[in-house]
Amino acid sequence: MEPVLVVHGGGASCISCERRQRVRQGVIRAASLGHGVLRAGGSAVDAVEAAVAALEDDAEFNAGHGSVLTENGDVEMDASIMDGRDLGAGAVSAVRCIANPIKLARLVMDKTPHCFLTGQGAAKFAADMGISEIPGEQLVTERNRKRLEKERQEKDASSPDCPKNLGTVGAVALDCKGNVAYATSTGGIVNKMTGRVGDSPCIGSGGYADNSIGAVSTTGHGESILKVNLARLALFHLEQGKTVDEAADLALGYMKSRLKGLGGLILVSRTGEWVAKWTSTSMPWAAVKGGKVHAGIDLNDTTVTDLC
Repeated sequence: MEPVLVVHGGGASCISCERRQRVRQGVIRAASLGHGVLRAGGSAVDAVEAAVAALEDDAEFNAGHGSVLTENGDVEMDASIMDGRDLGAGAVSAVRCIANPIKLARLVMDKTPHCFLTGQGAAKFAADMGISEIPGEQLVTERNRKRLEKERQEKDASSPDCPKNLGTVGAVALDCKGNVAYATSTGGIVNKMTGRVGDSPCIGSGGYADNSIGAVSTTGHGESILKVNLARLALFHLEQGKTVDEAADLALGYMKSRLKGLGGLILVSRTGEWVAKWTSTSMPWAAVKGGKVHAGIDLNDTTVTDLC
């Protein structure tokens, strides 16, 4: 089986010219790193964990070190991961002072009988597993401080039907043995209530993986994604015989028509077809397959280069 790795850097209303090259290079770097795991014989779940951890370490993206701030100016992060071999899954929500929530979600999957830990319980588990706690200020960037202040000033004028903060990161993979996996991680939405949890850690909404169908990671307006179970909805259409393009369009179209919810997703089928689709203004993404790196940010903005 030809290995495939696809990442996204989150649905967005706009990406400034000043940031575009850094964002594009960030998704390409993460996709290449994850695909390197696959080329070395690693599993799909190892590859998506590595790719998403790289995006969490990149302050350009709304996850890990680039997470947006709550109404109190803090960072609370959510993440989930799933192995399509046995439907093993792990998730964490409202975690603080951890550099890579996706690694903690992986440990929940591998080291506990549970699927989901949150808040203080997740923090205790992280400590028990030897994950270092870092000062919360290390996760707060100046750009996100300014975003919070701007959001507070504009809050009264914002329309709830047109959410602007759609950032998440995610990855899907197919390995040489035919196994699929997904991983999704986020800092949530700017100025969110403390304790707010969106779709990203919720299996079936923020992502899903099943070797008999494929794997999906989603991004966008979390409340809308939760209401339609966007990831599993896309895979349902794939199960019904739709192509990956058709499945993505149908799932995203339903969320938009039913709830006015915007977002995007990446999907890889069990046979290696892949797609990146979105209804938000843009969605940084990159895919590696067959020695080629595909990447883009806006519609009709795809580049294809040789894998270094």
